[in-house]
Amino acid sequence: MNREQFYALMGGEGTLDYELYLKTKTLLGCQSDYSELCNKDELQFQIVHQVEELWMKLIAYSLLDIDEYLQQENTNRVITLFRRVHLLQQMMTQQLTLLETMSPKEYQEIRLKLGNGSGQESPGFRVLLKMYQPIWHSFKSHYLDKHGLTVEKIYDSEYNHGDAYMVAEALVEFDELFQKFRADHMQLIHRSIGFGAKSLKGRAVEILEEGMRQKFFPELWEIRTRMTDRWGASYGVKRDSLGGHH
Repeated sequence: MNREQFYALMGGEGTLDYELYLKTKTLLGCQSDYSELCNKDELQFQIVHQVEELWMKLIAYSLLDIDEYLQQENTNRVITLFRRVHLLQQMMTQQLTLLETMSPKEYQEIRLKLGNGSGQESPGFRVLLKMYQPIWHSFKSHYLDKHGLTVEKIYDSEYNHGDAYMVAEALVEFDELFQKFRADHMQLIHRSIGFGAKSLKGRAVEILEEGMRQKFFPELWEIRTRMTDRWGASYGVKRDSLGGHH
């Protein structure tokens, strides 16, 4: 098959039920025309980022459902949907690796067409940065306050691996995977254009450092430190060797 045949077939006719349901004609027309691509890697660059937006749309949609099920204390549905969200987050991070097959020079050519655009302008990313707040409020109201529980109780003094603990750990997983995505995305920037470029004005490094400091659910992370300090107080800062004193 030559390129002309490929171009003619790839768009499809848009008349079959599968095509109509998935709107493939529109979907496959969302990328630049082949004649307008600045190099052979631009199609991949566009598709990877478009797919990222679709995954984030599905994550946000799932988080809305999770919020409703949290308010109903329907833990089974909450855990199942968080499993979906976690898988989507992992796929978002994994597919970034595709962009590592692009040379720095080819990215420079693509970057010229981006103008001042950056991933920080992603609508999906901006939405996800806000959605943790209602999720935490619903969890705290319906799984903690309503039952006289605290983060300390479900993790330590009244730990029983119950529903509140299971949901809390799903929140931690969501938080951790989001931070891993941010870190991998910044590492990709480092590999593609570097952090020291004058045109970046240090912005990428600042965003990376700020993002890694930000946690969606700080209380769920801080409890680990408090537990270690409290439990550690019983055996001191330095523990005896398992082999005994020499």
